[in-house]
Amino acid sequence: MTWLRALGLIVRSGLTIERTRLEPLVALRAAAGVATVIGLALWLASPAHAASAAFGAFSAGTATFQRSWRPRKVLALAAGVGLALSTFLGYLAGAHPVPFLLLLAVWSFGAGMAWAAGSTAGIVAATTIGIMLVTITLPTTVVQALEQAAVIAFGGVVQATLILLFPIRRWGAHRDALACALAAVADYARRLRHDPVAPFAPEPMMTARDAAAVTPWQARRRPAALHGPRGLAERIRPVLASLADPRVGAPAEGPERDRARELLKAAGEVLDAAAHSIRRGTPVRAPSEAMEALRSGEDEVLRGPARLAAVRLSDLLREVVETADSGGTHAANAPALVRPTMFRMVPVVLRAMRRELTRDSTVLRHAVRLAGVACLGYLLGNALPLGHGYWVPITSVMVLRPDFHQTYSRAVARFSGTLVGVGLATGVVQLAHPGAYLSGGLAVFSAGLMYLLMHTGYAVSQSFAAAYVVFLLGMGGAEWHQTVRDRVLLTLLGGALAMLAYVVFPAWETPRLLDRLADWLAANGRYAAAVVGSYADPGGGHRAEVRQALLAARKKEAAWDEAFERSKQEPVKHRGLTRSAAQDAYEALKSMGRAAMLLEAHLPGPGVRPVPEAALFAAALRADTARAARDVRERRAPGWERVAAALDAWEGADDGDDPVVRRGAELLLGALEELTAALGTTPLERDVESVREARENRQERPAPEEAAAEAEEEQELRRGRGDGSAPPPEDVG
Repeated sequence: MTWLRALGLIVRSGLTIERTRLEPLVALRAAAGVATVIGLALWLASPAHAASAAFGAFSAGTATFQRSWRPRKVLALAAGVGLALSTFLGYLAGAHPVPFLLLLAVWSFGAGMAWAAGSTAGIVAATTIGIMLVTITLPTTVVQALEQAAVIAFGGVVQATLILLFPIRRWGAHRDALACALAAVADYARRLRHDPVAPFAPEPMMTARDAAAVTPWQARRRPAALHGPRGLAERIRPVLASLADPRVGAPAEGPERDRARELLKAAGEVLDAAAHSIRRGTPVRAPSEAMEALRSGEDEVLRGPARLAAVRLSDLLREVVETADSGGTHAANAPALVRPTMFRMVPVVLRAMRRELTRDSTVLRHAVRLAGVACLGYLLGNALPLGHGYWVPITSVMVLRPDFHQTYSRAVARFSGTLVGVGLATGVVQLAHPGAYLSGGLAVFSAGLMYLLMHTGYAVSQSFAAAYVVFLLGMGGAEWHQTVRDRVLLTLLGGALAMLAYVVFPAWETPRLLDRLADWLAANGRYAAAVVGSYADPGGGHRAEVRQALLAARKKEAAWDEAFERSKQEPVKHRGLTRSAAQDAYEALKSMGRAAMLLEAHLPGPGVRPVPEAALFAAALRADTARAARDVRERRAPGWERVAAALDAWEGADDGDDPVVRRGAELLLGALEELTAALGTTPLERDVESVREARENRQERPAPEEAAAEAEEEQELRRGRGDGSAPPPEDVG
């Protein structure tokens, strides 16, 4: 993507407002917190104190809009404490330029490293830098430092108090996350009716899992309906896939396929009803036709693995209906995922920061950039004869993000929004000459609109944020011409500084695509090996291992998806991996994950005959995928000799009581060969596509002597090449 096109997409995204993402009541409550602080400070103290307290309330209110599963009042209090601490330290060091510069560098670096704990921690930490930069223009005695810190913290306390007194849709975010997961599985069931191998995006399930992790305090108060359905949705997803896939489930045509479509339709309707119930907190009203279709699921239309999947699906959907109701006994007894409290998060965050202290860490690079632009912006702003030079570093630290797209989009949106907001607010000040109370009212109105548009239309929301600052400074006694005329230039300078810092010290995702792909491949290999290995030891307690491997694979898939989407928005190209090759590799790894998921749907229980060949195949799969991950990182096309040999050795073996495992192993090898074809020429210079098609079309596998001859031929080709590696990929950059 070119720089011009990237900037065009940035501008459009910054001006787009999605009505479904607006939260008017929450925005009104946050604006009321700012109004309360301003009113009390004007009544009891002075306009200057009101301006300081309003900054604290405004920033604490902003923190409550960040994406987090903790209670919003906890976020407000945490933000208030952080703002107060940065204010106090800024006051103590503000009179001494060199100590303050050192403090600013250390604080900014720590704020950048806070991204290791997540985006919410990083964004809230960045706001504390802004408060520190503003305080350097104020008196610097210790008593005044404590006083100003208390005033700032008071704003956070007020916001937390309003959240406690006026809760809005309690547990609403958690309900939405769980409902979206169930709705995603329902949509998956409907798509499987028309596309039996339709893909499934795991993001809703990952979000629901994040939302399910609660602190001990939350676990005691969480509604019972939020306990159990997520785990059931996880179990339903592979059952749906195995029922619909003609390779292991219902045939592609005939009465069995019609019955499978009927069950898939009923599953979608029941899951949608459960999602609506959880989102609204009402009893489940599943359609009677759908429930009747499930009750007749034990007829003789479906046979073999398809019939087993239908029975499991019916049982799981009935359990979903029971647990989605608030009085479900199963839900009340379900174990909770534990989230550490705020105090216990400190060592967790420190360990996360320590893990990011590596040369290639995106978070470390962001922390270095943040410290650099904060200090350079501070020096540059003080050197300019414009006054209020702190707007340069404030703009830089507020727009800088670990990735290119967000940094540039926020820089462009902040400048354009500031230009509009400052212009409108300046016109109002010139025409109306408002006093302290009217300026405070206009500031509150601007803050409310900023809160309303905070999750969408960043450029528009920044115009109201700029107007808020103009009115607030006017209320504090600063004339508009002392701060506004130069603020546009200072904001532009700060945004340009942030953008330049990313160009000088970038953290592009595009060159990391092969590493992300290799990580996903290795995680997928461990997941598939855990699933296949469980067939060799039925009842051996492998479900926990399979579950952990699945979660790890999902995490690596999400990392690949995020990196690939970011790479599309970056003005650089990968030297060795084309977009089409990356897309084909993505499809191959999705097919691999799907094959493992089909096997997971039929995990054997105690008493089922073991399949010894599955253990050999799982070991080969684990070894080959681990080696292939290294090959992908080193730009060599991977090979699957061990996996193919293990599958060849499976020829003629008795698969026990489960006819699915052998077919699933073939699907896994086919997906791996598709990955090799997607990444380029194989080490053996053979047509991978023809090999894959031949393996799928023929009924019998080659005899052992034929396989041995083929292996010997491949070894000859390897010796002819030297080390057997593929030639370096062409430079497509």
